[in-house]
Amino acid sequence: MRPLTKDETKIFFEKLANFIGRNIKHLLDRPDEPHVFRLHKDRVYYVSERVLKLASNIPRKKLVSVGTCFGKFTKSGKFRLHVTCLDYLAQYAQYKVWAKPSAELSYVYGNHVVKAGLGRITEDTPQYQGVAIYNMADIPIGFGVAARSTQECRKLEPTGIVAFHQADVGEYLREEADLI
Repeated sequence: MRPLTKDETKIFFEKLANFIGRNIKHLLDRPDEPHVFRLHKDRVYYVSERVLKLASNIPRKKLVSVGTCFGKFTKSGKFRLHVTCLDYLAQYAQYKVWAKPSAELSYVYGNHVVKAGLGRITEDTPQYQGVAIYNMADIPIGFGVAARSTQECRKLEPTGIVAFHQADVGEYLREEADLI
């Protein structure tokens, strides 16, 4: 378990800023206790400093996970967010998309959000911006990237894609072996 290097931090924060923007400071400067990002086996974990001190007593080879996994670095050096960080992304997301009940199940199975399944979208959402996907009861079900801006969504045909799928809560079942 080690701190991120400058390059890793830059790549990670750019990806995270695509979803939560300047709200990254709320993740690090918490009023209850300070939290940090640490790298362990190519995965980035969000952990409190108190838990980090306790975890330092465990040998690295025996440590499986500590804190919340935000994602992992691929072998090519890119960063991929995991569904395990959904609670934090949804809490601080700048742009949101709400899926109708008919499209909610389709999204949880790994499909994109189409115009026919769009319930609401945050005003002035730019194209290719990270968005949190909610059901109509305001429960976060995943995150993705806006395929169209808010203005383009208004005149889109019903089968047009509104938000590209990146992760959803169904991954807890589909990929449970790969999440740790």
